[in-house]
Amino acid sequence: MAPADAAFYVLAQFAGGAAGAVALAELFGERFTLPPISAIATLPGSRGEAAAFCAEALIAFVLMTTVLAANASLRLMRWTGVFAGSLVALYIAVEAPISGMSLNPARSVASALPSGLWHGIWIYLTAPLLGMLLAAELHLRRGRRTPCAKFRHDSNSHCIFRCDFAAAQPEEACHVH
Repeated sequence: MAPADAAFYVLAQFAGGAAGAVALAELFGERFTLPPISAIATLPGSRGEAAAFCAEALIAFVLMTTVLAANASLRLMRWTGVFAGSLVALYIAVEAPISGMSLNPARSVASALPSGLWHGIWIYLTAPLLGMLLAAELHLRRGRRTPCAKFRHDSNSHCIFRCDFAAAQPEEACHVH
């Protein structure tokens, strides 16, 4: 991903999340910002910040490892969304009590804006990135290639992820949806 594309992508994530959370706060007021909803803020669970950090890093690592492995396989890449969605559902059910289940720094910041609940925000700004970067590094060190990071590849449009489908399998890869 080119640095300009990455910067715009990150800014768009934060801006979109913030706009959505602030809009809901304006629409629903304290019903959205105060307990029990608290703008769906991500907060460390009763096990504390260390457990929340480890849990966030672990779920991010497993999710990224799964996405990279699935997208590296022409046979599995069409199932990447199902794999990722299934993991998120599992994380919500099992891991959310430990860390609040963020996986996305923009999601945590967006929820903290209207709720004012910033406790442990450092966890959600660092642990998911650490887990995903570790997964990507291990993927590369194993010598694996992932032609495209997108869940669905459209060979007819510009890809900010610097897709390499043509080099991977010229005829088959461009028709995988």
